[in-house]
Amino acid sequence: MNEVARRLRRDSTEAERKLWSALRDRQLFRFKFRRQQPIGSFIVDFVCQEKRLVIELDGGQHADKDETSRTGRIEADGYKIIRFWNHEVLGNLDGVLARIQQALLK
Repeated sequence: MNEVARRLRRDSTEAERKLWSALRDRQLFRFKFRRQQPIGSFIVDFVCQEKRLVIELDGGQHADKDETSRTGRIEADGYKIIRFWNHEVLGNLDGVLARIQQALLK
């Protein structure tokens, strides 16, 4: 699982790189985020363990997938999940960060 996570970090998408540049090093309200982090049998794109907040980025490959089971299992572990499309991150990073801030401060 850790090898897969390392590969995903190395081969991150443009949207993942852009969002990571805004989340890394406690830049967002001093909250620590990790990327491509295993949670149970899944690897999530980004997670803030302190707030139990998972951020998932979805591209076209997810359009036809049913993520209900995966989401339910992660939420059963006590996490809240928020999802963004890749084009949202690439075209409106400030709006994405504002929604993440709202989730962190709840």
